[in-house]
Amino acid sequence: MGILAIRADERVKDVRFTEETISVDLMDGRTISVPLVWYPILLQATPEQRSQWEVCGGGYGIHWEEIDEDLSTEGMLRGAPAPRVSVMGS
Repeated sequence: MGILAIRADERVKDVRFTEETISVDLMDGRTISVPLVWYPILLQATPEQRSQWEVCGGGYGIHWEEIDEDLSTEGMLRGAPAPRVSVMGS
C-alpha cells in the first residue's frame, strides 16, 4: 500500500448564481467563481433556467438541458470563457 495523499477533487458539488457570477463548489472544498458574462447563454437565461442544472461528465461537468449549455470544472479553473464569445473589437 502506498502513502495516501490528499488529492484535488474537481467534481461538482453545488452550483449557485448571483446577478453577476456563477459559483461552483467542488468536492474538495474549493469554490470557483467566474463572471457570468463569460457565458452569454447562461447570462441570458432566466434564474429558473439557470437553476435546472445537472452534473454530467463523470462529475466534472455541468449541463443545462433546456438551454443546451455545458461547462466543465476544468475550463472554469483554467479561466476559459465560452469560445464563441467575441467582445473585443478588431
